[in-house]
Amino acid sequence: MELQLNKEKTASLYSDLGIGGDQPIHWNLSAEALVEITLTLNQGQLANNGALAINTGKFTGRSPKDRFIVRDSITEEAVWWGEVNIPFHPESFDRLYDKMIHYANQIPLYVRDAYACASEEFRMPLRVVTEYPWSNLFAYNMFLRPESSELMHFTPDWHVLCLPGFLADPAVDETRQSNFAILNFSKKMILIGGTGYTGEIKKGIFSALNFLLPHNHRVLSMHCSANIGAAGDTAIFFGLSGTGKTTLSSDPSRRLIGDDEHGWSNEEVFNFEGGCYAKTIDLTHEKEPQIYEAIKEGSLLENVVFYENSNEPDYTDGSITENTRVSYPIHHIDNLVIPSIGKSPKNIFFLTADAFGVLPPIARLAKEQAMYYFMSGYTAKVAGTEVGITEPTTTFSAGFGAAFLPLHPGKYAELLGEKLTGSDVRVWLINTGWTGGSYGVGSRMKLRYTRAMISAALEGALDNVTFETIPFFQLEIPVSCPEVPAELLNPRNTWQDSAAYDQTAKNLAIKFQQNFKKFEAQTAAEIVAAGPQI
Repeated sequence: MELQLNKEKTASLYSDLGIGGDQPIHWNLSAEALVEITLTLNQGQLANNGALAINTGKFTGRSPKDRFIVRDSITEEAVWWGEVNIPFHPESFDRLYDKMIHYANQIPLYVRDAYACASEEFRMPLRVVTEYPWSNLFAYNMFLRPESSELMHFTPDWHVLCLPGFLADPAVDETRQSNFAILNFSKKMILIGGTGYTGEIKKGIFSALNFLLPHNHRVLSMHCSANIGAAGDTAIFFGLSGTGKTTLSSDPSRRLIGDDEHGWSNEEVFNFEGGCYAKTIDLTHEKEPQIYEAIKEGSLLENVVFYENSNEPDYTDGSITENTRVSYPIHHIDNLVIPSIGKSPKNIFFLTADAFGVLPPIARLAKEQAMYYFMSGYTAKVAGTEVGITEPTTTFSAGFGAAFLPLHPGKYAELLGEKLTGSDVRVWLINTGWTGGSYGVGSRMKLRYTRAMISAALEGALDNVTFETIPFFQLEIPVSCPEVPAELLNPRNTWQDSAAYDQTAKNLAIKFQQNFKKFEAQTAAEIVAAGPQI
């Protein structure tokens, strides 16, 4: 029966993609089988925790300048073209596709049928075709896994073709270099070549959903984590790398919906994925117990180095890349919501690690302010690690994930505003960065205080507290919060030199304004006005 089913599926693969050479095609193999094949091919090693460890090759992260979207009748007027969304000619896509199919028909392939989106209403059936068995294991881990009965009559809506060994010729194929990731919304297809970095598969589908859900269904797609409290209340956490998104959303008193990609429809928040893709650099059981314990048989470690003469992962070693990663199916984590769906959120947290020490540790945002700070997607990081370099640098990423947003950021902010209008959703800005001065002078906000502030917001303990407004940013801050010293709540009061705070705050406000200029032409005046004022 299984042999006959695979013959039928192979026939459909040929009719859909033109794939059907003499080499074997492996359909929906188990995680155990994919690990075994990877080891047989000498493409990976088993770690002492049972995880499969592989090296992704030349590319250990995404290559944003080599990610394209086919410019055609569907995308021409809708996509926000520019440095993030680079156009690609349909004719060039077709030529490149033909070359990839010719290459694919000469090698063994691994095919995975899967879903994106836990919501049945918006579920996207996927077929992921990979050159390497471990790339297919990644797809197994990260996407939603159909039941065996569903596989018999599975019909994909989108295809992903991932061939790391296929190199483009930039002079002929109109790519920038030999690697590429190209989205084609008319053909519902993603082509990935020249790179083994598995994150291109995940983020390719995320980018597709970031176009389709808002544009076609008025569903807000979000780069965030989400969890649910004992009372059934959903909370969402946005934040760029280093702001504490994973740490703060991992709460033993709350169940996880998902850690990275979600949609917000009229009545629910749903996970796009069926797994987690976590950074492992400097991972310890003490800092991230859920992630640490999830790394076991079936997990895929990427570019992680072993201790010498052992198969024990050394998570402190960034010699291959600082972007060491692990993927694992979401059921490797306890304390889950199954299915990965919650009600519309009661609280939304925008996390920032402000190394300037200007922003308050917690602030309540009005609707227009929420839209402004959502479009800004701000954090500030230390400029470098060399001795004597203490100047922070600003980072702005619209929607806290600009690299994956095909539409103008204002479109996502508009959807956020619609969902906030007339609701009792509370939006909070949380600064997990510095207090008492900028980096080099002040100190990092203690994690226990940040947790206490988030708990107070979730539990309604700030609902009846007096709020005051800080200058320049016009942010409302509580004058008291349970288990947090009152003097920490107003950042200006934590600085020894108030004039120095005012100047630093003014400088940061100017940076916000300069960043937002690129949005102003397509953004409502009241949202622009909700930002910092000099």
